[in-house]
Amino acid sequence: MTKSKLEWLARAGYSARGIVFLLVAALAVFSSFGGGKADTKLALDAVLEQPLGRVWLGLIGLGLLGFVAWRLAQSIANADNHDHSVKSYLIRAALLGSAVTYMGLAIYAFQDALGFGSGGDGGEKGLAAWAMSQPFGRFLAGAIGLGFVVGGAVTALKGITRRFERYLTLGQSRPLLLVCVYGLVSRGVVFVIVGVFFCYAAFTVDPGQAGSISDALTFVRQLPFGAVLYLVVAIGLAAFGIYNLVEARYRTVSTPKLSQVRSELPLSHN
Repeated sequence: MTKSKLEWLARAGYSARGIVFLLVAALAVFSSFGGGKADTKLALDAVLEQPLGRVWLGLIGLGLLGFVAWRLAQSIANADNHDHSVKSYLIRAALLGSAVTYMGLAIYAFQDALGFGSGGDGGEKGLAAWAMSQPFGRFLAGAIGLGFVVGGAVTALKGITRRFERYLTLGQSRPLLLVCVYGLVSRGVVFVIVGVFFCYAAFTVDPGQAGSISDALTFVRQLPFGAVLYLVVAIGLAAFGIYNLVEARYRTVSTPKLSQVRSELPLSHN
């Protein structure tokens, strides 16, 4: 795949993810006043209710497929040129998990756009149910939950330490930097809470205990000063959406060379 094609897919993908999280944040803020829930699939459902909703939803689905392609390039083909340390392999494993997650969301978008409906259980509860149906399913579900927790912590740390700047060319735009930090930390906090719910579901062997973004926000609202914390996190998800739009514009997108891709394949080392 040429650089221009991969770059287009990556930027379209970041744009689509940014739009989804801006919608999630809008639903979250609205639900703080009028009730209701907010997560990625509900955000897509909200798009469907708008004029030309099926068209917009199809375009978002296409953008998410572009994001999946970019995540696969990052994880399998090592497009970001990570070294061969344990830390780098863990990062790439998380990127591969992200590709799987957004593939599911893209499929959901296309199903809604084509009027097929989502069908069956979805989201974190559906993932937990699938994991627990496998051999050693309880441990698999626990591992997935720990992956969410670690992924959330890494995302928040990425914002706090501003490590994301190594892939962005923002110059001296401090307001954008602060928005990116705020968004990454907020997304990381939500990820950690979702991971804890998942681990609890594995401990109780009850997929129904797994939680979504909506459940994480509900948990935040039940804390002391929960109403304020809820709005802080909800607005932070909007900042995460803006962060993705910033990445769509300023992210450095590198195309892995064919020789590099071959070196990453297990058979190439035999």
